[in-house]
Amino acid sequence: MSSSALQAGPSTLSKKRPAEDVDALEASKGRKLAKDHPFFSNSSKGFGSTGTFQWHKPLGARSTCLYGTNLTPTCSSKVAAFDLDGTLIKPSFGKGAVKKASKGSPPTWEWWRDKVPSTLKELSSEGYSIVIISNQAIKGVALTTWEEKVGLMAAAIPSLPFRILAAVAKDENRKPMPGMWNELTRIFQEEGVEIDKAASFFVGDAAGRDGDFASTDRKWALNVDLSFFTPEEFFLKQPSQIKFKLDGFNVVNLPQLPLFSPPHTPVIPEPRQQEIVIFVGYPGIGKSTIYQRYFAGMGYARINQDTLGSRPKCIAAVERALQEGLSCVVDNTNRDIQTRKYYVDIARKLRISARCFFFTGSMELAWHNNLYRAYNLPPSKAAREDKRDLVPYLAFTSFRSNHEEPTLSEGYSEIKEVNWVFEGTEEEKKCWSMWLQIEGK
Repeated sequence: MSSSALQAGPSTLSKKRPAEDVDALEASKGRKLAKDHPFFSNSSKGFGSTGTFQWHKPLGARSTCLYGTNLTPTCSSKVAAFDLDGTLIKPSFGKGAVKKASKGSPPTWEWWRDKVPSTLKELSSEGYSIVIISNQAIKGVALTTWEEKVGLMAAAIPSLPFRILAAVAKDENRKPMPGMWNELTRIFQEEGVEIDKAASFFVGDAAGRDGDFASTDRKWALNVDLSFFTPEEFFLKQPSQIKFKLDGFNVVNLPQLPLFSPPHTPVIPEPRQQEIVIFVGYPGIGKSTIYQRYFAGMGYARINQDTLGSRPKCIAAVERALQEGLSCVVDNTNRDIQTRKYYVDIARKLRISARCFFFTGSMELAWHNNLYRAYNLPPSKAAREDKRDLVPYLAFTSFRSNHEEPTLSEGYSEIKEVNWVFEGTEEEKKCWSMWLQIEGK
């Protein structure tokens, strides 16, 4: 199986992103992003076991990754990872779904194909660690039923050691976000085992093909750098599917622009003069970074509503800073003309200059950055920075709906555009460049 596993489809299939990426298929479904929360199922409070299968304490900072084992699986450097519904077993909904059990009966389930269990056993005998990676945005009775179904599946293959990780919230663990892989890597490292990605692979049905409900499985394989196969390619040895579409924001499509436009005018005026600088742009688009890099060391006061709590307090803080002879940066989103007018009027009254720094990045880029800094910072960067919570999706759609692009007619002496340019280590860029999406925002 070691040779047939790697021959089931070309390993290069998952290593290359197409350029024709558009808005996220998952986001287009119009569902709202769930709030972060502690593990919310009553079914696993005591964890518990069924036959050879056992649920353990949920994983992750918010306990939103369910973790179970069948028998006592060892940690091998070779990992054979599989999605669950539509890959190992038939889905509960949609095309090819199993018939729902009658009330009071055990949950129904069927193998995706008859050869699935024998293939898993063969992989295990060849030294692969069998791991199931599943998204399950369910709770309450539905989650209890699903957990019971997993136990029944394990009972059908009682001699097969395997692990299952299941994301039950829309956070860093939900595919294509790489959180479940990070948890798996940690588990293996605690046993002294480094996973050999070149010898490992992932099989999933959400592959971006015509008729697929999503492309999250293929994106997840890209994120964690594993060879990817569809169930048809892997189990049925069908030809590799080269026609697929990865919808959503892709950083490789960002234009290469200078940080500032126009690039020839200074960020800090020469000679120095007292001024108000008004930032305009989405959350997560780099405003605070620009303040720290260019203005903090030059004595500019930072006026920020997240810190002060309200617009009236920001307005009062601007007036106070200017009366003390300081220049200041209004580091808010400042989405419309009326919001910005409060600060321009202060500048006019005090006869000082007002400049605007317009951060040009799109909502998709800003949301991507939001996910990166809340959920996907590399450990080295996360260790030296304060933990950031995810800014709600509504903050981005609200800005987009009410945004008015700044013009000189508002009273600015200059409008300087600030374009997004990623700056960081190679490790940081690798994490930032992943498919960072949570479907159903």
